This record gives sequence, structure tokens and C-alpha cells, in this order.
Amino acid sequence: MSKQENEIPPGCIEVKRQTKHLRHRWKWVETSIWTDNMLTALENGVKGGKWFSLIDKVYSKSTLWKAWIKVAENKGAAGIDRVSIERFSENAEKYLNELRNDLIKDEYKPEAVRRVYIPKDGGKKRPLGIPTVKDRIVQTAVKMVIEPILENEFCSMSYGFRPGKGCKDALREVQHWINEGYTWVLDADLQSYFDTIPHENLMKKLGQYISDGRILNLVKGWLKQEIMEESKSWIPGEGSPQGAVISPLLANLYLHDLDTLITKQGIKMVRYADDFVILTKSERTAKIIKDVVEIWTEKNGLIIHPGKTHIGDCSVEGQGFDFLGYRFEVGTRWIRKKSIQKFRDTIRKKTKRTCGKSIEYAIKSVNRSLKGWYNYFKHVNKWGDKSLDTFDSFVRRRLRAVLRVQNKRPGFGRCIKDHIRWPNKYFANLGLFTMSKARALEIACQSR
Repeated sequence: MSKQENEIPPGCIEVKRQTKHLRHRWKWVETSIWTDNMLTALENGVKGGKWFSLIDKVYSKSTLWKAWIKVAENKGAAGIDRVSIERFSENAEKYLNELRNDLIKDEYKPEAVRRVYIPKDGGKKRPLGIPTVKDRIVQTAVKMVIEPILENEFCSMSYGFRPGKGCKDALREVQHWINEGYTWVLDADLQSYFDTIPHENLMKKLGQYISDGRILNLVKGWLKQEIMEESKSWIPGEGSPQGAVISPLLANLYLHDLDTLITKQGIKMVRYADDFVILTKSERTAKIIKDVVEIWTEKNGLIIHPGKTHIGDCSVEGQGFDFLGYRFEVGTRWIRKKSIQKFRDTIRKKTKRTCGKSIEYAIKSVNRSLKGWYNYFKHVNKWGDKSLDTFDSFVRRRLRAVLRVQNKRPGFGRCIKDHIRWPNKYFANLGLFTMSKARALEIACQSR
């Protein structure tokens, strides 16, 4: 104990240590919102298990300003009002004051959500809702206030869109249980989960923890936001739009009861948003749990996708399962075929021969995808039915095709003359990231 601590009463020292540990556990929360007293109440439990009078924390100047900073950092497109991040930033203080006054007077009304579509595997498209910048700010402010309350309840096996957790954590846990002999796996898929969450049930679940009527009304208003798509518009009767800041938190809340139901029985489950696997040591247990999941989802207004849900022993060839881009089978982990196809599609999009961009620009753009993809998949046991050299060669061939067009020479960059004119060293000198080289360097470092 230091001389300074000797001069402080023992009780005060213990309080300081407890506060330090408390702050460390909740280091991601906004300190201006979540004071030491509030965090202590959060861990010890509040009367009735519900939190009252939270709206003042939402409309405080510091909360709205921090919410705006988060929205600005995330960038994103303009909403239905066409006010972009850049345009909002020009008069941010004015807009935030207007927003604050509307919230104080209970006159804030969310605007319509702009509906767009983003590509999915298999040529399908996923609907995405884009709220206005103002709505994203209020949603962020509410999320900053209520997320710790819900996080305090969530189970540890849920990894999607949670502070300090991510895909790799979920993958590590799956691998751990497989190594422990839990090889019979129920690989489940919820059909159109975000679009089918029943509003009334969701609000009841939220009401178990939040009793501030104005907070609940804000959430209800976002669930009922008008959706506009080109010349059409409608009010959704169910679902939480993907793209809304608050949606991932609400989606985790809705599945929390399922997490609790399964894990309280000692069953191993790993969930990332609406994608989850349940791992057991026998086929019989896996089938029983499948029935339990189906009963729960039907009762809660959700649907298990019959074509994407199966039970198998992943230690047997042909009975493995896909999870978060990986394939688990026969004691190995490799990249699933859809992930490889998505990688190729991304590179093709960034190396269109008619893009009109310089080769330096193309390489810079491609490098971002290559580094992210490699860092995510570098811990696989094998790279599907391909080698890293195959991926690198594919990228260079696409870049050679771009160079051919720039030199007014049609073709696909496959001929030997192209390799002579633009050898691998040419792209290396321009800074092209090479996955096989990155892998070799890592292996060399590990062997030292």
C-alpha cells in the first residue's frame, strides 16, 4: 500500500477499488450518462427490476452531441429528407438544439424510412432501411441510455452486435465445444428474422426492463415508421428495419428468452444475431432441442427455415455446417464456398475493365478487401479447395485485364505476354497486398 493510501481510511480505499473495477467492466458505456451510482444500481438490481425516468438522459445536450458524433463517424447515406451527414454538420448545433427541444416537449416524430436493397448470396437482395440523420441521432441516444440495462441481462453466448464481442469470439467458442466432443450440431436459420419480429411481443419484452413511457413510445414509433420505396409507401405491421441504429439491440432482446431457455438446460449454444448453432454430444439430444426451438419460435411469431436448418455430426464427412462464413467438418475449419464466391464477386466489382480509374486507385481499393478478408479467414485449417496462390493469381489477372483496356488492348489478362509485360513484381512494387506472402511471413514469425 502506498503512503498516500495509508492516509486514506480503509473503507474509502475499498470503495475506490470497487469503483475502478466497476468502471473497467463497463468501460464502453458513456460516463456522462452512466454514473458510478447508476452502474452500482445496475449490478445490484433496481426496485421491481425496471428502470424509470430515463428520457432526460436521452435529450441532454451531451448525450445528443455524442450521439451525433457516433452517427457522423459511421457515415451512411441520407434519409428520405436527403439531408446528408455533410449537410447536417454545417448546422449541427442548430439541428441538435431543435431536436432537443422537440424531445423535451414530447413533439419529436420520426420521419419515413427510405427503403433500398443490397445484394445477398445467390443473387437475392436484402431490404435495408435508411432513417434520416436526425432519427439516427435520437436512436443512438436512446441506445446509449438503454443498452447497458439490456446488456446486463444478455447471455454470454450471444455475440452479434454487442460491445467487446464479435464474429471471431463466436467462432472460437464453437471450435472449443467441438473440440470438447459436442459434434452433433443443430444448425438453425430464422426465416426473414428482422422483418418478422412481432411488435407487440417485442414491446412487452422491452417493458420488462424499461418503464419510462416516453422511451417506450420512441421505440414503438420507430417500429411503426412509414417505409418509402420509390413511389410506394406503407406502415409495417411487424419487423425492425435493418439499417436502423436500434434494430440490432432490439433483435438481441427478442431472442434473449430463447438463449436463456436453451442455456439454462446446460445445452451449448452460440448465437450471432439471428444465426445460431446448438452443439450436443448425441443425435437424440439435438433432435429434442430442435423440437424445443421450433415450439419457442412458433409461440413467439418466428419461423425456422426448413431448408436451411439441419442436424448432423460434424465429425463425419458431409455432415458439417456453415457458420459466419466458415465450414466446420471432420475436425477442420475452412472457408465455405459462398464466402469464396462473395470474395470473387467483390474483386470483380472493384476491377471492372471499364471503370476508368488508374491502376493505383484499383490496387488501393482492392487492398482494403484483401486485407480484411485475409485477416478474417487466416486461421482456417485449409482454404477450401483453393490455395492462397490461387486467390492472389485471380486478383492479378483481374488487374492485368484492367491494364489491357487502359492500353486499348481487348482481352482478359490471361495470356503469357501479359504476364511478361506486367509480372507479379510489377504489382508488388505498386503495393498490391499478397495473401500468400502475408501468410508466409506469419508462419516465419511463429517459428522463431
